[in-house]
Amino acid sequence: MVSEAPPFWWTKMDWRARCLQPVAFVYGRIAASLMNRRRRHALAVPVICVGNFTVGGAGKTPTAIAIARAAKAKGLKPGFLSRGYGGSLDVTTVVDPQHHRSSAVGDEPLLLAREALTVISRRRVAGAERLVAEGVDLIIMDDGFQSARLKVDFALIVIDTIRGIGNGCTVPAGPVRAPIRTQMRHLDAILKVGSGNAADALVRQASRAGKPVLVANVKPRDAHDLKGKPVLAYAGIADPGKFYRTLEDVGAVITDRQGFPDHHHLADDEIVDLLQRAQKQGLQLVTTAKDHVRLTGGHGEAARLAEQSVVVEIDMAFDDPNAPAQIIDKASAACRARKLAAKA
Repeated sequence: MVSEAPPFWWTKMDWRARCLQPVAFVYGRIAASLMNRRRRHALAVPVICVGNFTVGGAGKTPTAIAIARAAKAKGLKPGFLSRGYGGSLDVTTVVDPQHHRSSAVGDEPLLLAREALTVISRRRVAGAERLVAEGVDLIIMDDGFQSARLKVDFALIVIDTIRGIGNGCTVPAGPVRAPIRTQMRHLDAILKVGSGNAADALVRQASRAGKPVLVANVKPRDAHDLKGKPVLAYAGIADPGKFYRTLEDVGAVITDRQGFPDHHHLADDEIVDLLQRAQKQGLQLVTTAKDHVRLTGGHGEAARLAEQSVVVEIDMAFDDPNAPAQIIDKASAACRARKLAAKA
């Protein structure tokens, strides 16, 4: 999968997208075939997949965390399953946030592991089986919706209402991972994040297909001290603009900003540049939890940057506070139903 979405994916279709359409058509056919393949491996515990239609972030990780918190409130032991994108380990591993670094296990798994047992694995079946062996009674997949390896009991697709699905084209002409019509058939609900209108057409399509549409917003946690403060904001996430909007919502004054590719590990010269720019302009360094975790455990200037940066933590706030618990209930019911069907 393409790791960094080119800017033209998120604008109106242009000549670059049109030139890539023949390749995108083939890619889409293959992706649709994989999605339509029967999920062969069923687990003894419910599996919830938090995915998205496109390459790049839409809020999957905070959504997965919200569901895990709801599971713990119900007395369950949830576990996260991730491919560990951006990490070097290629073996199934239980993530230890006290000892692992993002260069080994990836940045998002470290954030997930703060909330619940997290396993990374390039092979999702092996990772899921490891979670079951560790005693979890609910698996939450961070991504993996387009994979055909595991039987999913509830697929929640997160869509950002500002970016939507970009130009609507399939990779490599655009950010869409598989034909929307195919993806729509396999999802159980859509989570619309934010108050933009870029997702309106998809929401209408989902409603016509009888798919529930949930609504949520990203809420910053404990960021009141940034109100009125001039900051240098830096972020290596799929959509740095989302982070900048969050800062503006809490009243921070973004005097300088620096975006990096998603999952980017800062080089020494980039770290020094950020520190010098902030010092010269008298600005507070501000970043995301995902960026900060990539600095954790570093030495020298990396440790200095981590220490001097204010981290803006975010939560996914559902309009219906009961929605995460209802998702868990539906996944559990689907799991029971398939196990009974297997015995019949």
